[in-house]
Amino acid sequence: MTACSPAPGGDAAVGKTTVVKTAVEKAAPAKTAPKPVSVPSGVTTGYVVYDRVQKKITVSRNPHKRFRSASVVKLMIAIDHLERVRKPDLALLKPMLRVSDDNAATRLWSLGGQGKIIQRVAKKLRLTDSGPPPAGKPGFWGYTAISALDIAKVYRYILEEASPAVRNTIMGHLRQAGPCGSDGFDQYFGIPRGVARPWAVKQGWSGYGSVPPVRCTGNGSTAFYQAPAPVDFRNAVLHTTGVVGAGDRYIEVVLTTQTSRWSDSVTKITRLARDVHRAALAR
Repeated sequence: MTACSPAPGGDAAVGKTTVVKTAVEKAAPAKTAPKPVSVPSGVTTGYVVYDRVQKKITVSRNPHKRFRSASVVKLMIAIDHLERVRKPDLALLKPMLRVSDDNAATRLWSLGGQGKIIQRVAKKLRLTDSGPPPAGKPGFWGYTAISALDIAKVYRYILEEASPAVRNTIMGHLRQAGPCGSDGFDQYFGIPRGVARPWAVKQGWSGYGSVPPVRCTGNGSTAFYQAPAPVDFRNAVLHTTGVVGAGDRYIEVVLTTQTSRWSDSVTKITRLARDVHRAALAR
């Protein structure tokens, strides 16, 4: 009898088919339901996991919630510069993407026309929640509004639609993100500390002062949609974003505002990123 042959007796008599499990099927463990993701106290979050194999979002919470971008906007700055400039400044892109260098970002932000960068990228990628910094802070690229869903779209664009030159440049740097930001903050929180390699990441942090509590060492040497939702410019933000797994399977974006000190905030977002990833693996 094959696995899908009609069984003798009653089932066959009424035209039903009995599915008989093979030994391999019987031995396979049942897939357990994903454990709910617990958001730590003092944390407001929006997260998205997009599975590039299943071609769908498998885990999300507040995907359209708007956050100030901090350094995550550097992904958009890089896309715009690489696609718009005939001879891109690769010497600025490298530190901006690998060690989140703010001086490099400020230079490229100015060269690109500041908020016009966000207008161009939002229009091209059909982002629905992103917007330039407030009118009174045009030079503050870190005050760009983003959402977890929009940043997932940014990664999908880089991986699936951008030219090989743009994709390889950006992803090549994100795969070599150093443990320390150029400002001395440890940028191996969230995905890098909570999820096994392979991964490539772009982190963001703001509101924890200009001097880290413990200095990190270890790097070695044009019209577009105006989303109306408010953005929290008061509380500290801590974001972890990137791609995880073989073949860059999972696009994972975890954005947070936090009310804790740096060390506690890092612990919370790392636990959150780990749990979000585990929930994605269970889907």
